This record gives sequence, structure tokens and C-alpha cells, in this order.
Amino acid sequence: MNIQLFDYELPKNLISQKPIVPRDHCKLLVYNKETKTIKHKKFYDIVDELDKNSVLVLNDTKVYPARLYGKKLTGGKIEIFLLGTTNNKFSLDNLSNSWNILVNKKVKDKEEIKFYLKNKVVLSGIIVNKGQDTDLKIEFNTKGRNLMHKIWQLGQIPLPPYIKNYNKHKGKYYQTIYAKHFGSCAAPTAGFHFTKNLLNKIIKKGIKIEYITLNVGIGTFKPIKTQNIEQHHMHKEYFEVSKTTAKHLNTYRQQGKKIVAVGTTCVRVLETIVKDNQFVSGAGFTDIFIYPGYNFKGVDQFITNFHLPRSTPLMMVAAFVGLPEETLRIYKEAIRKKYKFYSFGDAMFIK
Repeated sequence: MNIQLFDYELPKNLISQKPIVPRDHCKLLVYNKETKTIKHKKFYDIVDELDKNSVLVLNDTKVYPARLYGKKLTGGKIEIFLLGTTNNKFSLDNLSNSWNILVNKKVKDKEEIKFYLKNKVVLSGIIVNKGQDTDLKIEFNTKGRNLMHKIWQLGQIPLPPYIKNYNKHKGKYYQTIYAKHFGSCAAPTAGFHFTKNLLNKIIKKGIKIEYITLNVGIGTFKPIKTQNIEQHHMHKEYFEVSKTTAKHLNTYRQQGKKIVAVGTTCVRVLETIVKDNQFVSGAGFTDIFIYPGYNFKGVDQFITNFHLPRSTPLMMVAAFVGLPEETLRIYKEAIRKKYKFYSFGDAMFIK
């Protein structure tokens, strides 16, 4: 399948630069797959779009301040983007000192990077270079709780590069209100639109809510560089689903309830853990790549944001809608109605 099928032009003024406040006042495009019709609402109307047979599944991962700014021994400044620990474990007591990274400058193997706070070195690390950009690692001089404390001291919440006013928001809104288990270098942005008040209304209506965890990494946002999308390989991302959650999901499915995934990360987890029409609990890694032609087994409805051209999240949306051209028709309508796109943008509900 040619990547050009997932291309579209977006006016720059529709790339959202700031969060919508209150969160649930963003626009909501509701798409009905059966009738191929579009409705325009506000996100707080999601309560009316969901019924008592709906089960919301949310990703409770928490974003850590993944951007660190350090100096080489030569004095040159460098940005280190922390993709996650090399063992993908995020227990504070056993937090590894070895992290996968991206950098904005060329680095040498065994090069030392120092990180300063008020002109004082509070953290340092050694670059480990295996020869490819995606294989870069850094080994810090401390680990565990002390390392995470220093990362929170030094780091910045990793707002995407197309958001220019980093300091204004200080990451407050680049986190879901239900974020619990830190481990992500990017946020599950479809969850941004929920407020405590909205979740309470959803619960009061009788709609069930379940939580899973997927630590968002480079797999979610890495661009596709192949013309044929089937040749793209997704990086693995770590997930956890408790026995209780899996049991609940299976019970709901038996009762005929609809599983509503909030965000592409939830879709990836749910589609990974379905075995013989049953949700299976556990912890592990997923590199599932969902694009048109995929047969969904675990997700019935889907809440998501509006995604970048040629991106894997857009391809997942196209798979759920059914066809790339129909997805681009929906996006064209969203552009006509001046919806805001990407991380701090508006939402879409596919039912």
C-alpha cells in the first residue's frame, strides 16, 4: 500500500499551539461507519454519544520530562531526548541508569555529557554508540529514585516540536488528568479531553471505565520512510494489563457491551492482548502495526485526535474507518470546519 494514500495538506494555522481550556470544550467530530455520516459537536457531548453498553478504556501512562539539555566536555550544548530505559522498566526503586536516546548533535562513543543546574553539575552520563542513531544510549552516573529525581529537576516535558510556546504551559496540559504510571516520552493525547467532571458524568450514566498502561515511545511517532507501508517496522512499546482489567473486559464483552478505545495506544494494547476472542492479562511488548485491511478483534469504537500526514496513527484511523480515501474525506471536512489538529487539537469519535 502506497504511503501517498495517507497524505493531505493542512493549513499551518490549524496546527494547535496551545491546549483547549476547559479540556472538554474542544470540538468533537462524530463519524458513523455504517451511515458514513458526520456530526459536529463538543467533546463534553461524548456523554450523549456513549450509551450504557459502552466501556471506556483509558491509558493511564504518565509522561516524564524527557528533554534534557547538557554540555559536552568541549562546551558545546546538546539536547538529549530520553526514549525510555533500555530494559523498559520504570520501577523507581530499580530504575536503570541505561536509557535509549535521541540527540540533536553528533556524538562520539564514550563521550561524556554533563547536566547543570544553576551552574552546578548535578548529573552526568556516558554516550554508548552502536553505530546507528536509533541505537544511541546514555549511561547515567546514578540510578533508581535519585536518577528520576534529577530528571524531574533538569528535564522539560517533551512537547512536540511543532508546538512553539514550550515554556508557557510548562507541561501542565501535556498530561491526562488520570495519568498514574510514569514511563512515556510522549502523551496519549486522545485522553487530554477528559475532565474529572466529565468522567463523573460518564460513570453516573452507567458507563464502565477500565485502565491499561502503554508506555509511549518512538514506535508511536517514528515517521515512515518506506514508499510501501507494509515494509515499515514498528518499534516495540511496553504495556501492562492487570488480571482484574482483563477479566472485566471479557465479562463486558460477554454481556454485549462495546469496547471504546481512547487513543491509538489503547487500540494497540487491546488488539495485542486478544487471543481466541478473549482479552489476556499480562505485561510485555507490542510492535503491532495497524493499517487498512486489518481485522479489529478487540475494539468496537474509537476516540482519537487528528493525526499527521503519512503517520502510523493516521493509518490506524484509516483501518478503523475502512478506507484511506474515506478518512481523508473526513479530514477534509474537519479542515473546512477549522478543527484544530495534532496533540493539543480537537477530537474524533468513530462509532
